[in-house]
Amino acid sequence: MTEPDEPRPSEPLTQLLREDLDPLSVTELDARIAALHGEIARCEAKKKAAVHHRASADALFKR
Repeated sequence: MTEPDEPRPSEPLTQLLREDLDPLSVTELDARIAALHGEIARCEAKKKAAVHHRASADALFKR
């Protein structure tokens, strides 16, 4: 079992991190990097929304 602050294991993420990059061309690596940057932006937006939602809920119930 994971600790509360640890990320949940994700099989696709684990597979992605273990994937051999040696056979990929520079173009394929660039595409992969662009996709990962997009995923990072999506995760950051979700995190920001979650933090904002939590702060709004906390403010509502503290009144």
